[in-house]
Amino acid sequence: MSIDTLKSRLGDFAKDVRLNLGSMATDESLTNQQKYGLIVACAIASRNDTVKNALIAEAAPHLSAEAMSAAKAAATIMGMNNIYYRFVHLSSNEQYKTMPAKLRMNVIGKPGVDKVDFELWSLAVSAINGCGMCIDSHEAILRKAGVTAEMVQTAVRFASIIQSAAIALEANELELEAAE
Repeated sequence: MSIDTLKSRLGDFAKDVRLNLGSMATDESLTNQQKYGLIVACAIASRNDTVKNALIAEAAPHLSAEAMSAAKAAATIMGMNNIYYRFVHLSSNEQYKTMPAKLRMNVIGKPGVDKVDFELWSLAVSAINGCGMCIDSHEAILRKAGVTAEMVQTAVRFASIIQSAAIALEANELELEAAE
C-alpha cells in the first residue's frame, strides 16, 4: 500500500486530507531521513493499521534499516513518556514532579541516527499524544541545536496530517457501516 492507495480509501469529505497527504512527499524543508522517519513515527503513533502500513511502505525505500528502527523507537518511547509526563504535568499533586520517572529511556541518548532527527520525530509524536511537557522539552532541544521554527512547524504539520488521515479512515468506515 502507498500514500496514493491510502488517499483513495478516504471519503469525499476528506479531500483536504488527501491533498495534504500528497504534499508531504514533495516537502523540501526537511531532509529525506527527517521527512520519512517523521512519516513512520507519526503513522505508528496514529494507531491506525491502514495508515501505519501504507506510510511505512511509502517510507521504507527512503530509510536505512537504522533510521527505520529509530523512527519506530521514537514512536514507542514517546508512547511511554507522553503518558507519564502528561500525568505529571496534569496532576495537581506537586509531589509527582519531584519523583524520578524510573523509566528506561536509553534510546533517546543513543537513537542510532542523528540526534536532531530523533528529537524531531519525538516532538511530532508528542504533539499527536498531547504531552505539553514533552513538546516543550523536545522543541527546546531542537531550537538549541539550530533547527528552525519552520522545520519544527513542518514536523507538527506532518503529525496533524497523518492523524487526520487516521480519523478520516475511521469516519469513512462508520459511513460505510451506516449505509449497510
